[in-house]
Amino acid sequence: MSETKLPTYLADAKPNPMSNRAAWFKNTAPAYGGIILWFAFWNNIVNTGTPGGGLAYGIILPIITIIVAALVAHFFFHLIPGLFGMKTGFGLAVVGSSVFGATGGTFMPGLLMGLLQFGWLAVNGYFSSILIAGALPFAMPPWIIMVIFIALAVFVGLKGIKYVAPISTYLPIIPVVVLVWLLVKTVGSVGSFDASEISAVAGAAPAISKFGITAYIVTYMIGFFATAGAAGVDFGTNSRDAKDVQLGGLVGVSLMMILTGVAAVVILAGAYGNPEYRAALVASGASMDPTQIMGVVLGTNAGKICMGLLALAAFPSACFASLISANSFKTMLPKINSNISVGIGGLAAVLLAVTGIAGDAGSVFGFIGASFGPICGAMFVDYFMNGGKWTGPRAGFNIAGWLSWALGFTVGVLGILGMIPMGPIVAFIVGAVVYYGAMKAGLKTEVIPFNK
Repeated sequence: MSETKLPTYLADAKPNPMSNRAAWFKNTAPAYGGIILWFAFWNNIVNTGTPGGGLAYGIILPIITIIVAALVAHFFFHLIPGLFGMKTGFGLAVVGSSVFGATGGTFMPGLLMGLLQFGWLAVNGYFSSILIAGALPFAMPPWIIMVIFIALAVFVGLKGIKYVAPISTYLPIIPVVVLVWLLVKTVGSVGSFDASEISAVAGAAPAISKFGITAYIVTYMIGFFATAGAAGVDFGTNSRDAKDVQLGGLVGVSLMMILTGVAAVVILAGAYGNPEYRAALVASGASMDPTQIMGVVLGTNAGKICMGLLALAAFPSACFASLISANSFKTMLPKINSNISVGIGGLAAVLLAVTGIAGDAGSVFGFIGASFGPICGAMFVDYFMNGGKWTGPRAGFNIAGWLSWALGFTVGVLGILGMIPMGPIVAFIVGAVVYYGAMKAGLKTEVIPFNK
């Protein structure tokens, strides 16, 4: 196949030159840090929906689990994609064509990345609207806010992202300030925390085992990060060398996950360890969301202000989700008007939000993890099978890649249904093993000459 017969996204691809790249602390680390500071990540990290949540047996178990999951996120989901991007200068869609084929790459991971952004948008719209509703001085149904929030995010993502980008640089300061403030108010009571006092609030023993807590946190964190990990290819194109990729991930991904996740655990434990706070929190239902206890810990007015500010800080990420979708559709399906495709996706995000489906963040992130876990697993194996080099795109649909994704996604979905634990991790492993076996068995298409 000659270069002229390549799909448009490959034929038009240009590597990012070294002259455009910079140190890890100027691009990768702050970019990932901004994603992980998003309140919807740390707000639900131990909210299992059962009595006592992830703190039902104390704080040591969730803290250890958070640390392990944060390291897994970098070393298994971000590092290899980042190295691919750094070495080639090409983004995810191009690099992914070695796994799924030149034609297959149009759909996987190209269009899939764009489609799954609407899941992120729905979760963002749902939780941000809940905060806005709680911050308003008058009553407004959250579903109305969800419609407005998501519609504005889609509009700005399509038309005016250049006006949001400069502001979004500084907005991550808001969740940092809120987390620090909550920590200052609660850390002194952590030593008095008694897990049994909140585990028994619902009048029953903890409804989730210690392993269940570990499985929930790992599924939640890796599911949340899966698409961002694969997008490490794009982040990697801005890295100068492997050291930039490593440090960018260790600091921007692992360290930020540990800091925000552990902060959420300490805040909740400290709040319930304070007799005055605990009485008010238990009376209101013993929430395991840091944002929902702010009114008690910080005071009603301050809590409402923080809710509004956290929602404001989350808005740019909603716009960027729309932008990523638009760019994905423009690149992979250039003949289709992206305003229509993104508009339809935005409508789907609205439906997920107003019906409350997006409110089950664990399941949404589990589905995202099931979708991208096998992709990260196959890329992981592809890197080592080829001595750390990118082979270039393969012709048509590369059977090995598609088989690995199909089986990995299937087991990942079983995780959402509660049939297996830690679905995104199992999906990664299955995707990696199946890809290796299929490639060794010769279920692959030929590599296309690709000189850029």
